[in-house]
Amino acid sequence: MNTPLDASLDAYWMPFTANRQFKKAPRLFTRAEGMHFWTDDGRQVLDGVAGLWCVNAGHARPKIVQAIANQSAELDYAPPFQMGHPKAFELAQKVAELSPAGLNKVFFTNSGSESVETALKMAIAYHRVRGEGQRTRLIGRERGYHGVNFGGISVGGMVANRKMFGNMLGGVDHIRHTHDPARNAFSVGQPAHGAELADDLERLVALHDASTIAAVIVEPIAGSTGVLIPPVGYLNRLREICDKHGILLIFDEVITGFGRTGAPFAAQTFGVTPDLITAAKGLTNGCVPMGAVIARQSIYDTFMQGPEHLIEFFHGYTYSAHPLACAAGLATLETYADEGLLTRAAELQGYFAEALHSLKGLPNVIDIRTIGLVGGIELSSRPNAPTLRAFDVFLDCYEAGVLIRTTGDTIALSPPLIIERAQIDQIVGTLATALKRVA
Repeated sequence: MNTPLDASLDAYWMPFTANRQFKKAPRLFTRAEGMHFWTDDGRQVLDGVAGLWCVNAGHARPKIVQAIANQSAELDYAPPFQMGHPKAFELAQKVAELSPAGLNKVFFTNSGSESVETALKMAIAYHRVRGEGQRTRLIGRERGYHGVNFGGISVGGMVANRKMFGNMLGGVDHIRHTHDPARNAFSVGQPAHGAELADDLERLVALHDASTIAAVIVEPIAGSTGVLIPPVGYLNRLREICDKHGILLIFDEVITGFGRTGAPFAAQTFGVTPDLITAAKGLTNGCVPMGAVIARQSIYDTFMQGPEHLIEFFHGYTYSAHPLACAAGLATLETYADEGLLTRAAELQGYFAEALHSLKGLPNVIDIRTIGLVGGIELSSRPNAPTLRAFDVFLDCYEAGVLIRTTGDTIALSPPLIIERAQIDQIVGTLATALKRVA
């Protein structure tokens, strides 16, 4: 839809958006239900990315909508410092029950970025409490995405997110990424090659000494950098190295949590248990902002020392465990349970993978990566115009009634877990037409 630029669009500085381009040809959603959005001119658009990796149960689910409405009338806000409300404790218990064995303490935040900041602080403070205060160094990974706060961009490894913001946190280093198209192109599920890339952590241990390192943070699946799936054995090896050197392992599951890989968390899909998990997005189905850090019992117990009247962890947010968010979270988890959505990606992943890999051989497609209900289609870049080819595919699909997401020159797909096979076919068919037209 092309509309003249008007003053009503001017005040809003949009995030991660080419503002000038957008405001010349706005793409506005006014309603959503189930698998679809509707635009301001009445067109229906199939949601191929669960909003922004978050609307796992589909849009406007009645149980969630009603829970939020009821909660706003009953208890709109409760202070989280030195006070509580029942739904916060109830939601924490239900999240703990879904989490990998041993991770049973839940600290609520308001976003994935805040969850990352919280986990990093928790890791550094944990070592200090246990008498190893020199462990302050944090290790991230190249091409990692951990939100947009200073801690997150410091341990993150996406250049565009880092280059304009100065020196960031000190004492941070990065292991190399796992993207290896020469050996792993067009893999279905976990790539066969690359477990040895985890040994790059040993290089940093030798450089900095293990006694200075607090934690390593990685995404089990690196989503925002283009859906990079861990090679077979890679995460297991990271776990072994961290155990060997007394380093905490943090999985950033903001994208992969709550059913995206066919289990509640990717840690369970891959059979590797970290010490801390960061979560958000699917926790409330995207309806009310909320995040969480899920910690091992032993980490929590380490803080529970000294006089009982003293605060153990000086950290939190005004809106931690917000009543509306907790109500949305409880209704979301109930919806997942009622419909078996936390394991549905495992049931559909074969069909999803076959459909996406059918795009192999189309113009400019140089790699396809799939696992669960998440997929990445990497395109060759246009000379002197990186990202533009994928963005043109995005626009073409939008006009044809399908919403996809692009990151660099990779198309990312992460549809709501309620998707049907015919809708997978629609997404892939629309993509195929767009790839041919944009070529």
